[in-house]
Amino acid sequence: MQLDIDKEVALLQRMTVGQLRERFEETWGEPTNTRNKQWLLKRIAWKMQANIEGDISERARSRAAELARGTDIRTTAPKATKPVTNPVADTVTGFVEPGEDIRLPPPRSVIERVYKGQKILVLVLETGFEYDGAIYKTLSAVAKKITGQHCNGYHFFKLSKKSREQ
Repeated sequence: MQLDIDKEVALLQRMTVGQLRERFEETWGEPTNTRNKQWLLKRIAWKMQANIEGDISERARSRAAELARGTDIRTTAPKATKPVTNPVADTVTGFVEPGEDIRLPPPRSVIERVYKGQKILVLVLETGFEYDGAIYKTLSAVAKKITGQHCNGYHFFKLSKKSREQ
């Protein structure tokens, strides 16, 4: 009894990833760790076709070996296990003083931006930023307050290294 590859592939495409993994194990005789649906579909369909029509010929296999001679074959080495260490003994704690960011204007400067028709003014402080009567640690926090979603504060206020250098 021969399988119709097109019908089988159509059935495979309707399967879930879990079902495809089971089918892969049936077809190949070994389990797989992948959850990539397209890869599983292609591998199962190829194996079914190879079982029906036969694998590549011995001539093609020898030609491939001849072409591969003298080239490096890519392999993935097994992941080495790391020795267990005492994480508390290896941890160093302390305060790191951040360097001055050249994108920021000096303290007591005002950053302006028009957003959705409103003029936004942010005062640069020694230890943060003041906007609408509240103090924020980062420009990203200010931008999030304004937009309602996380975004990079430097990008939101259009502060870049190039604009500071000019």
